[in-house]
Amino acid sequence: MKSKNEKVLNVLNPATGKILKKLRADTASSIERKFRLAEQAQKAWSLSPWTERVSVIAKFRDLVTENLERLAHVLTSEVGKPIVQSRNEIRSALKRIDFFLKSTEARLKPVVIDDQQKITFEPLGVVANISAWNYPYLVGVNVFVPALLTGNAVLYKPSEWASLTGVEIEKLFQKSGLPKNLFGLILGGGPIGQKLLQQPIHAIFFTGSNATGAKIAAQSAHRLMKVQLELGGKDPIYVCEDVDVESSATAVADGAFYNTGQGCCSVERIYVHKAIHTQFVEALKRTISGFVIGDPNMETTYIGPLTRAPQIKIIESQIRDALKKGAHLELGGHRVKGPGNYFEPTLLTKVNHKMRVMREESFGPLVCVQKVRDDQEAISLMNDTSYGLTCGIYTKDEKRAERVLSQLNSGTVYWNCCDRVTPELPWTGRKGSGIGVTLSYLGIDTFLQPKAWHRG
Repeated sequence: MKSKNEKVLNVLNPATGKILKKLRADTASSIERKFRLAEQAQKAWSLSPWTERVSVIAKFRDLVTENLERLAHVLTSEVGKPIVQSRNEIRSALKRIDFFLKSTEARLKPVVIDDQQKITFEPLGVVANISAWNYPYLVGVNVFVPALLTGNAVLYKPSEWASLTGVEIEKLFQKSGLPKNLFGLILGGGPIGQKLLQQPIHAIFFTGSNATGAKIAAQSAHRLMKVQLELGGKDPIYVCEDVDVESSATAVADGAFYNTGQGCCSVERIYVHKAIHTQFVEALKRTISGFVIGDPNMETTYIGPLTRAPQIKIIESQIRDALKKGAHLELGGHRVKGPGNYFEPTLLTKVNHKMRVMREESFGPLVCVQKVRDDQEAISLMNDTSYGLTCGIYTKDEKRAERVLSQLNSGTVYWNCCDRVTPELPWTGRKGSGIGVTLSYLGIDTFLQPKAWHRG
């Protein structure tokens, strides 16, 4: 979090509200210097052999593994993620690094059409990566690892809410043997991100809110460079009448409240077939009531504090609007008394799409259940959103699942699971959830530009 002094970044502990550390923020001049150095370093790096690049990233991976416990505690201290979940995030990031190490070399090879034509692939240049605080390792690794492996330089601006993690990542790259200035850390809030965009960078990869993404797109339009935006979601799940209610409720609750609901693919809307609506709501309540709220450093904690205190007011406002329009509060609904940004896990029923809570991203421990008559109503309501990130269905019928999911306008679809991301499959949004792709071979290709060769 930024202090009144633009040059100082106060990193807060969201569980206590106390300052963890004061960091020096970047300035326009320091950003310009880091860009020029990165640009110079990238030219040599783009000519480096694959064996050198893979050796450096493999060493970085080893260092993350060796320091996993310490890194997890740093992450928990500044974003409030329960420690078990912080470890899980870093372990998942390691799997993604493994994927990129295994899969990138093949994407760099020329494609020979015939003896007169071929296609080669070159790096973009200096990539600006403005990352997110909710999963800084996962969304960061999605960008800076394939960017470096494909020969780019990276200017990495972590969210101001995850600055300490950004500092740790930079240190590990320095220890890994990555050539100097190839990975430039940029620290600061929104204004610093805007200054970064003013540099003659060759691409911008942003993860964050829809509103900020739209501003970045507008600011970058005149540059005609690659702009990739990984934005928010209002992710729905449809629970059919043929499911095992208890197990489905447990799975969906985890999809909604993991990381205290602070995920772009966290379940925020649940549509339940009328035949099992009452039964499902009761099962959901039992599961949510068992979530342990508390100190994120405790092994038993499942719900930690919200990273950003201002988000509490947004959630409270959505709840007030919903209740005013006829929603029923089944659980929670209030800020937890005492220090820290804690909010009760909250469940609303009798909701509809006239309520803000069913249209705006909540990004917190809040989920809503709406009763539906049949598959067609569920499909209509699930598509009734400005977002298009993920959606899912719980049913025993595979053909039914495929029929429903094929009609949903979403970058990722789930059958009998939710809130899941794997490195082999592309991560991409539609509509207000963004443009571009990370992960899979497509998430490697995005850091390359093709060159067509003709021979007479």
